[in-house]
Amino acid sequence: MHRDLRGYAGNPPDFSWPNGARLAVSVVVNFEEGAELQVGDGDAASERMGEVLSVVEPGTRDIGQEQIFAYGMRAGLWRFLDALDARDLPATFFLCGRAVERVPGLAAEVVRRGHEPACHGWRWRPSSDYADRESEAADLDRCIEVTEAATGQRPLGFFCRGSESIWTRELLAARGFVYTSNAFDDDLPYWDLDVAGGPLLVVPYALDSNDMKFFHPNGFARSSEMIDYVRDALQVLLTEAEAGKPRLLNIGFHLRICGRPARFRAAQEIFSMLADLGDRIWIARRLDISEAFREVAPPQRLGHDHA
Repeated sequence: MHRDLRGYAGNPPDFSWPNGARLAVSVVVNFEEGAELQVGDGDAASERMGEVLSVVEPGTRDIGQEQIFAYGMRAGLWRFLDALDARDLPATFFLCGRAVERVPGLAAEVVRRGHEPACHGWRWRPSSDYADRESEAADLDRCIEVTEAATGQRPLGFFCRGSESIWTRELLAARGFVYTSNAFDDDLPYWDLDVAGGPLLVVPYALDSNDMKFFHPNGFARSSEMIDYVRDALQVLLTEAEAGKPRLLNIGFHLRICGRPARFRAAQEIFSMLADLGDRIWIARRLDISEAFREVAPPQRLGHDHA
């Protein structure tokens, strides 16, 4: 995969989303609690990123960190499902396979309420960690199998923590995935035509309009900061969209982060903000965004500048 710094070069495809709006909004909820690294689950070390940086020594079971993650499933999930229901907002849930395996009934409830089950890898880890293609393929197959068994739907979209491996997109294409979201480089979907077995649609994601910034230094500290940030993003992209440029905004949440009461206000206000915009935007699951884009922009190669 070469680095493409040119993209659409200021000339994206000219189209509207299915409801006539030029701005699509994707709400993503990450369902990964129970799939993180934990000594108590047999891993060499536990995940260190949580409410605070863990002070438990590597190799020692971190029961506190286990509980911080568990809160997302036990309490946060229900806040999100009910709030999305109240505003009739469709979302994509990035489901880690091992999390689904541990709480299949919760994953089934997500899909029962109309949300898309997308594959978030077997564990909450970068695919770039895999030492070989075969290990990654085996975990991807496990994730597909467990998700389909729990929800009745086969995942057709993918996103892993951090970075794909050099094999990920080829493995996805071979398994009939419709899109990958491991990309942070555009405000619109685009085609990767260099994937063996492809082409594969790339639906970019975003880490700036994402509640993970509550867990990062120099990120969000109060719910109002995320609300203001997303409002600013909406204003800029709406102005561009209403000037005729199609756009996509991604808003990401985590059950253990914005599922907490003080931060959940950010989710509530953002959901209300989206609902109030009506047909000025198109709120859709990532699979629906993929299918809509495929209809108006079939696979084509963009011009590239090569060194």
